Amino acid sequence: MAHSHFRSRTIASVVALAAASALTLAGCSSSSGGKKAEEGGAEANAGKATTPRMTVALVTHQAPGDTFWDTVRKGAEAAAAKDNIKLVYSADPNAGNQANLVQNAIDQKVDGIAVTLAKPDALKGVIGKAEKAGIPVVGLNSGLSDWKKLNLLEFFGQDESVAGEAFGKKLNEVGAKHVLCVMQEQGNVGLTQRCDGVAKTFDGKVDPQNVNGTDMPSVKSTITAKLKQDPSIDYVVTLGAPFALTAVQSVSDAGSKAKVATFDLNKELINAIKGGTIQFAVDQQPYLQGYLAVDGLWLYKNNGNYSGGGEQPVLTGPAFVDKSNVEKIAEFAAKGTR
Repeated sequence: MAHSHFRSRTIASVVALAAASALTLAGCSSSSGGKKAEEGGAEANAGKATTPRMTVALVTHQAPGDTFWDTVRKGAEAAAAKDNIKLVYSADPNAGNQANLVQNAIDQKVDGIAVTLAKPDALKGVIGKAEKAGIPVVGLNSGLSDWKKLNLLEFFGQDESVAGEAFGKKLNEVGAKHVLCVMQEQGNVGLTQRCDGVAKTFDGKVDPQNVNGTDMPSVKSTITAKLKQDPSIDYVVTLGAPFALTAVQSVSDAGSKAKVATFDLNKELINAIKGGTIQFAVDQQPYLQGYLAVDGLWLYKNNGNYSGGGEQPVLTGPAFVDKSNVEKIAEFAAKGTR
């Protein structure tokens, strides 16, 4: 599709870079936020767009304290600052409440909505209302298998099934035999796809384990009990960075020899990979997800552009981070962009 000026060419190159840097494809989790909406990107100056002011709502399924979402928001705020966008962020892990937050955005007559689809069925109705109101909606992070069914304009994220399959192959390479796959939110389709993907390609045994991700002491005690009960478990696989760090404590408390690997990064996890307490992580580049989702809405409103032509998602992962490349990634993690 034709690009009418420099900004759109720039974004096209960013999108191309995102797709090219992904190992194949790659969903989910972390930080401040909660139900109260907040504005971001107020410190914009250099390179700010001169297009009319837009308001974009970013509505996620972030649970309180999940720092993964800090990185998503940082990317979204960077795009908003550059694009002369007022960004309004809100979040709730309860799918019904998240749908209400989307309805709030519709009622406020925002110019665009970016939403995560951890539980797509609960959001189908309200997304249809946004469409009827003429508000473009893009998806990010969770919901790759459902965004087209819900008539979203674009999707930016990782294919969780493919990420899980890549993870399973990596476990084969490191000689794992018996894996505990810890899911911190029951019913989250992306998390289920991750564990199912691991099981599909992993040659050994996979035990799925649901935990309450909003209660970290409970997460710790549940993993500890499982490791004590079954000493044959040699790898604990978590689906978010904070849970990996907690799993390391569980391994110690249980006197287990199991190793820990995870999906998703944060600054603390980078140091754990450096120190050898975490073996590796799969990064889906949440900063890129937030940035491209907000920028995509700017491009659509001002240029009529939309990535993937409504047919293909923009993939931001999976990319493996281990001791071989962690030093390079650490530089960007320190800045909050990886």
